[in-house]
Amino acid sequence: MFERLLERLPAALRTVPYAASRFPGSPAVAARPDPAAGANCQLYAYAVLRHFGLAPPPLRSSELWADTRDTVRVPRPRPLDLLLFNAVDDAYGAHVGVWADEDRVLHLCAEAGRPAVWTPADFAARERYRVLVGVKRVTARPA
Repeated sequence: MFERLLERLPAALRTVPYAASRFPGSPAVAARPDPAAGANCQLYAYAVLRHFGLAPPPLRSSELWADTRDTVRVPRPRPLDLLLFNAVDDAYGAHVGVWADEDRVLHLCAEAGRPAVWTPADFAARERYRVLVGVKRVTARPA
């Protein structure tokens, strides 16, 4: 699945630069919504999901975790589910990635600078991402 997922991503989504100031609801994104201008983890993950026909709400991590209108919490991820990672078991400020297959997560972070693929063990090895807060599945589709 992962290879197919990446192959189906347009080139622009494979080269998005990390930009912390470009998050859902930010003035920078309001002025120029195209993720090719840069994105944080959430903005990037949502752009990937939109490419595959989902309609994720433009929420920050803790809002996403609390949302029940457009997403549901699930115990196990499947492709295109969102995973939230943090240093502690709290969604506030959590990092968001997209589950690609049995053991890989597509995400965008400052450390990599461009979209990267890590395993859950790669996240666990980093203090900042060591806790999997949980998994959210986007249920909303475009109108």
